[in-house]
Amino acid sequence: MRLKQFYQEFSRLSEYTHSIALLLARFAVAYGFYEPAMMKWNGIGSVAEWFASMGFPLPLFSAYLAASAETAGVVLLVLGLFTRFVSVPLIIVMFVAITTVHLGNGFSAGDNGFEIPLYYLLFLLIFFSQGAGRFSLDRLFFDKK
Repeated sequence: MRLKQFYQEFSRLSEYTHSIALLLARFAVAYGFYEPAMMKWNGIGSVAEWFASMGFPLPLFSAYLAASAETAGVVLLVLGLFTRFVSVPLIIVMFVAITTVHLGNGFSAGDNGFEIPLYYLLFLLIFFSQGAGRFSLDRLFFDKK
């Protein structure tokens, strides 16, 4: 019985870390999208050619769409603004990256596998389901309280 009470109290106290964990996770995921977004914008033609080589429909449009989603994702995740909304296109970007680029290389990140994109996708699912947390513009602008 004491173990149960201890665990319940520990769980209650750990809930205070919820928003700081979401904030730090948002920053980490945003940082992870920053460099790929900038690489796409700096070589959008090359990205379109690469997309075309993989059979993407409308490769130039797809390149702009991916770069825009990633850039918007960086900004909005850092601010914690429209976090649930921006998670959706980023989840799609990660799903496409996993299925078209990484899946054939297995799981391991060291082999360019799907490990890291999967982690991003899972974090984005958390943002989609949990929102941005207390330290966000979402809370400032949209909180019901």
